[in-house]
Amino acid sequence: MSLIPSFFGNRRSSIFDTFSLDVWDPFKDFPFSSPSSSLSRRSSETSAFVNTRIDWKETPEAHVFKADVPGLKKEEVKVEVEDDRVLQISGERNVEKEDKNDTWHWVERSSGKFMRRFRLPENAKMDQIKASMENGVLTVTIPKLEVKKPDVKSIKISS
Repeated sequence: MSLIPSFFGNRRSSIFDTFSLDVWDPFKDFPFSSPSSSLSRRSSETSAFVNTRIDWKETPEAHVFKADVPGLKKEEVKVEVEDDRVLQISGERNVEKEDKNDTWHWVERSSGKFMRRFRLPENAKMDQIKASMENGVLTVTIPKLEVKKPDVKSIKISS
C-alpha cells in the first residue's frame, strides 16, 4: 500500500517501508546512454548496502553494537579500532558476476562497500573488545570500566 505518491515516474513508495530501494534516476527516460546502463543501474538500485544498519546500546556492563550484514561471511567484515577510541566496522559484498547468456529480471540484493565509525566513551575497555557473527548479525561487545564509588568517610561534627 502506498502512502506517498511518487512524482518521478509511476513508482510509489512508503516512508514506512524500510526495504524500499527506489532511487530516482534523472536520466532514465532520455534516449542517449545514461549512467543507468545495465551494470550501473544494478549498482544504483543496490547501493543501500552502504547504509548498513547498526544499533549501539549501553548496558551496565558493556557497550554492545549489532550490525545487520546478511549474506556476508566473517572474513568479509572487519572490526578495527583507530586512534585508541574509534571503533570502525567495515566490509564489502561483491556484485554477482554476469554471464552474457543470463537475463536479469529483477535485482534487489545489495552490494558494495560499507564503513561505519563510532567514537567510544572513556569508560570502554579497549583491550577487551570481542566480536562474533551469527545469522547475518555482527555483534561487537566492549566491556566498560568499573566505576569506583568514591570512599565516603563520615566526619563527626563536634560542638
